[in-house]
Amino acid sequence: MGYGRKGRGRGAASAGALALVLCVGGLFAAPSAQAATGGCAGDLVRTLPLPTGEVRVYKSRTQACAVTVAGDPGRRRPMAVSIQPRGGVPVGDSGQFTRYAGPVTVGAISRCVYVKGSIESGSVDSGWILC
Repeated sequence: MGYGRKGRGRGAASAGALALVLCVGGLFAAPSAQAATGGCAGDLVRTLPLPTGEVRVYKSRTQACAVTVAGDPGRRRPMAVSIQPRGGVPVGDSGQFTRYAGPVTVGAISRCVYVKGSIESGSVDSGWILC
């Protein structure tokens, strides 16, 4: 009996210390690259300003991606983003969000894209870009 209690006590202490290290490490960890880009791959190529945020457009070798980002995240509000390759159909995301709408991605090898985004009553569109 004494051994079982001793073993459990040491294991519990070790597990508690490990949990503490993981929690503290998680508090100070830098945000992932994906969080910084809103989930889009590629390079940031265009930023379209909105009164309460912005629409970010990213381009990789094969794809274009867009995300609408709130300038003051926290409360739910209507947000939307869409991206359309020339000659293709638009892909969009809309709803009540706290931080961002999207990401939305389309194949865009040597194709122009048209990006639209909105937060509450403010909206913006890019016209044909990345041609």
